[in-house]
Amino acid sequence: MDVMYERVAGLDVHKETIVACVRITAGGKVSRECRTFETTTAGLEALLGWLTESECTHVAMEATGVYWKPVWNILSEGKFELMVANAAHIKNVPGRKTDMNDAMWIADLLACGLIRASFVPEQEIQELRSLLRTRKQLTHEQTRHVQRTQKTLEEANIKLDSVISDIMGVTGRRMIEAMIEGQRNPFKLAELADRRIKASRKELYDALHGRLTDHHRFMLRLHLRQYDALAGAIDEIDQEIDAAIARMDAEVVAGQATFCSLIALLCTIPGVSELSALTILAEIGTDMGRFPTAGHLVSWAGLCPGQNESAGKRKSSRLRKSAPWLKTTMVQCAWAATRKKDSYYRAQFNRLRGKHGQKKAICAVAASMLTAVYHMLQDGTHHQDLGANHFDIRSTEIRAKRLAAQIAKLGFAVELRPMAEAA
Repeated sequence: MDVMYERVAGLDVHKETIVACVRITAGGKVSRECRTFETTTAGLEALLGWLTESECTHVAMEATGVYWKPVWNILSEGKFELMVANAAHIKNVPGRKTDMNDAMWIADLLACGLIRASFVPEQEIQELRSLLRTRKQLTHEQTRHVQRTQKTLEEANIKLDSVISDIMGVTGRRMIEAMIEGQRNPFKLAELADRRIKASRKELYDALHGRLTDHHRFMLRLHLRQYDALAGAIDEIDQEIDAAIARMDAEVVAGQATFCSLIALLCTIPGVSELSALTILAEIGTDMGRFPTAGHLVSWAGLCPGQNESAGKRKSSRLRKSAPWLKTTMVQCAWAATRKKDSYYRAQFNRLRGKHGQKKAICAVAASMLTAVYHMLQDGTHHQDLGANHFDIRSTEIRAKRLAAQIAKLGFAVELRPMAEAA
């Protein structure tokens, strides 16, 4: 196999050690040297010095958990091209699994140009991504405490969630806090309801008439305290996110789009909120030059159907596994977009749902929205909805052939002729 890079290095990264292999090709001969370094800062700096002395032009390592991040932060200061490889893409043959063999295998693949570098954004985007991912995790944990609160109320035979939509809203908080303070009278609890609650006093009384014990009060107090603590942590994250965006916008060169303007640009897409736009930018960055086409971005996000064909038979085409952060956000945005009347995404969803089902249809809508995001960030254009009638104004010839194929499936022969010839 042809050698593309003569001086390369492969790194097998672990929690406490790194096994490095430098591969040098000279005069048709290959020489390798392997060394082990600690993952401490001093050890990583020693590794950087050795790679620099060896005059490596390319260095590759596996993406192993979070252990690759401190290695990246230090080695990115070198004059060589550093890349992170997906471990699933560079598996060695079975029976050759040692740390030294792994490092040598990575170096051999890199020398032949067989390693595809993973997308690693700038440090500012990485920090913003970490903040938003942590915010999402805390939001999920908040939801769990709401569910645990509902479970505790159900154990006390209090059907609060049956008469109000949000038990952590104004009315729900009033009633739960009153229960914690010892109030058990359903009439007095019902009086705490906001005037906008649609349920009648009789319905509120029936829902609040239960058997609340001291154990239930303790559990409600515990879950409410945890919910409020998480809400405070989320507020702190929001403030840090705002500060990070302000710092990035302050460093923007004249003529370039600011982060706030890009968020406002993405919010013009149906179903995309400010938080969703911020999450999308934190996951894919602002420079679309990393992705040759919109299809590459959709594939990287895990929204592209898989290809599995053998002997002329096409097997499963399910979506491949990928990081859940971007994919779940795009699917949530797609569900919101399908609720907008007279929109292209709603028409696309309804068109595909009957044939492929809801799951595939909503993933197709999410892929279309991500494609729009790619072109908007690359060209700086605003979103233009194609309209609900987009699929009805296509070429009449294409529509006629599609309808003829449907009739043929019913067992009838169809001959297409223009109206002038038929007359």
